[in-house]
Amino acid sequence: MSNGDSSFVSTPTRIEGKYKAMVVCWFLGLGSLISWNSMLTIGDYYYNIFPSYHPARVLTLVYQPFALGFMVILAYKEAKIDTRKRNIFGYTLFCLSTFGLLVIDLATSGKGGIGNYIGICIFVAAFGVADAHVQGGMVGDLSFMCPEFMQSFFAGLAASGALTSGLRLVTKAAFDKTDNGLRKGVMLFLAISTFCEFLCVLLYSFVFGKLPIVKHFRKKAASEGSKTVSADLAAAGIKTIEGETVDDAKQDRLSNKQLLHQNIDYALDLFFIYVLTLSIFPGFLYENTGHHQLGSWYAVVLVAMYNVWDLIARYIPLIKCIRLESRKGLMIACLSRFLLIPCFYFTAKYGDQGWMIMLVSFLGLTNGYLTVCVLTVAPRGYKAPEQNALGNLLVVFLLGGIFSGVALDWLWIIGNGSF
Repeated sequence: MSNGDSSFVSTPTRIEGKYKAMVVCWFLGLGSLISWNSMLTIGDYYYNIFPSYHPARVLTLVYQPFALGFMVILAYKEAKIDTRKRNIFGYTLFCLSTFGLLVIDLATSGKGGIGNYIGICIFVAAFGVADAHVQGGMVGDLSFMCPEFMQSFFAGLAASGALTSGLRLVTKAAFDKTDNGLRKGVMLFLAISTFCEFLCVLLYSFVFGKLPIVKHFRKKAASEGSKTVSADLAAAGIKTIEGETVDDAKQDRLSNKQLLHQNIDYALDLFFIYVLTLSIFPGFLYENTGHHQLGSWYAVVLVAMYNVWDLIARYIPLIKCIRLESRKGLMIACLSRFLLIPCFYFTAKYGDQGWMIMLVSFLGLTNGYLTVCVLTVAPRGYKAPEQNALGNLLVVFLLGGIFSGVALDWLWIIGNGSF
């Protein structure tokens, strides 16, 4: 396989709309995860009304099988799926599901009980379905565009965590001393998340595909045999006749099996990154870090520190001299992160809150940096249909790592009487 040009900036500067597209990608990344990050960040509220149901762990375990299962199906059929319909459906489902959580809480007046918990789990499962549509669809779409779009999209993903954590700290401080203050903050929180998802539906439907640089890449993808961009091009006012510019050589694309064989190290990199991260975040932070001076603020602060450093790290690869592109180097870095497991164990058992905050910050820093490095390097050297397929395959392994990490996270509470 050829990795192509090593330059991060590969887009002709004459094409209009590059920086506008980067901004839109950032917002689309924000919308891809803000609903789920809202669930994680208001974990203290759900622990208050469902104290014996392990919400941070259970809700994550509900979310991930749906995300992974649908992602596998969509990756298998990606060459025939209309990317426009896929992404719009995903963002719309995110919007409706987040609004559904708000409705459940309003209808039940914030009461606990197994019935309400099951209702929340149903909407969380819908988050998983939406995630598979949006994350795989967007990563596949951006894989044949310039790397800055991918970096901006994943920076937006991380920004959703930092934004929700910041809002959670503000709402907790603002409503902490008022009657039913925790619930009031959560209601405001879910309303803001619903609005952000609605904004993403509008941005993808009416703005992103009409930017000149996006039309340029999609026309190029269509000329190389991609069938997933037809609806987007039509929505942008560009008519294409199937096969009119596609020669036989360009139609001969690598199969998913061949792509996976050539890029198995990148796929495993993503799996290792997220199996480690999700085995610690968020369940361990909420249930296994003990009681410290910060009291009820402790878990909220830990989640915020992870999210802030994850966001910062996703901009580091823009600096060429400290960007990691070596395949061997990426694998070593991803495997080395497993040394954090004993670090977290002994810090939770013997360390104070300062050391835990430092460890969580490092977890976020390495997670964001390595994710962007892998996903911007892997698609180089392929034609657009192959880049789209590879993007979907990499997201399958990313979600597989998340699902495995969520399952392994339960090992932290074995033997401590928390079941």
